[in-house]
Amino acid sequence: MTAVQWKGRNVLVTGAGGFIGSHLVEELLTRGARVTALVRYNSRNSWGWLDERYRAGQPNLSVILGDVTDAQLVHTAVTGKQTVFHLAALIGIPYSYTAASSYVQTNVIGTLNILQACRDAEVDRVVHTSTSEVYGSAQYTPIDERHPLVGQSPYSASKIGADKLAESFHRSFDLPVVILRPFNTYGPRQSARAVIPAIIAQALTSETVRLGTLDPVRDFTFVADTVDGFIRAAEREEAVGRTIHTGSGRGVTIGALAAMILEQTNPRAKVVTESGRVRPEMSEVRQLICNNALAKSLLAWEPRVTLEAGIAKTVTWVREHLDVYKASAYAV
Repeated sequence: MTAVQWKGRNVLVTGAGGFIGSHLVEELLTRGARVTALVRYNSRNSWGWLDERYRAGQPNLSVILGDVTDAQLVHTAVTGKQTVFHLAALIGIPYSYTAASSYVQTNVIGTLNILQACRDAEVDRVVHTSTSEVYGSAQYTPIDERHPLVGQSPYSASKIGADKLAESFHRSFDLPVVILRPFNTYGPRQSARAVIPAIIAQALTSETVRLGTLDPVRDFTFVADTVDGFIRAAEREEAVGRTIHTGSGRGVTIGALAAMILEQTNPRAKVVTESGRVRPEMSEVRQLICNNALAKSLLAWEPRVTLEAGIAKTVTWVREHLDVYKASAYAV
């Protein structure tokens, strides 16, 4: 059972201007939390996806522009917070092949800064965001939390490092950390770097949908369900010190996913494989399917939105926001 009362609770969300982060901020505000949103600094004073819903003066919302690689800024942001959700990360896998050092700085050093600040501030709970990519190609499916970790890309290696730091701070300093490991999250506000909005945007604007390899299998979870997992991870005392999956348990090939989306958007469109979108052979993750039994038992969590229903919601949103997508360009 939960003992957390969100109304009036002081909460920090890093990566708050991003896809999942903005949805999490929205849910926390709905529950009455006092949210500080850390958004990566930019000279445009943009709050990322928070700009779509909020303006300065929004009750219970404070926005800090900064960077998790700045230890002093992180320390200031964490001070006085009761719960910290750490979502800030560089996440594009293809970009990690050419900018590996940036991934180490943001994902590893940035996470270390968050953990150290949370330890100093004696926060009640830290929810650290992992990724199913840390498993590489599945050695067995569905994947449970005991599956070996494999650094199959520089991105996944950096996230393994971040996860292990979070684990070490719990073991070494008794920091109340939960590592939440979402499988592929999708939904409104996701960038074209991800496969579902990439397919949708192309299908709505062209008769040709250009993709990479079509046979990899992924497990997709609608963003509202992933956010629910974050909230529950912060509420349940039994979750402290654990790594917990959120995923549907349903595997779908990218080719089948594309067919499902085209049926809802543009049945005449053709899917073609474009060499520039294909990942290095030894780096391609072939299969990710979630075993979510631990989330069900510890968090009483399970997905509520089917893939078909979630795609329909996402299609509607992308159709209304086509101006934010460069559909013909490959988003690395």
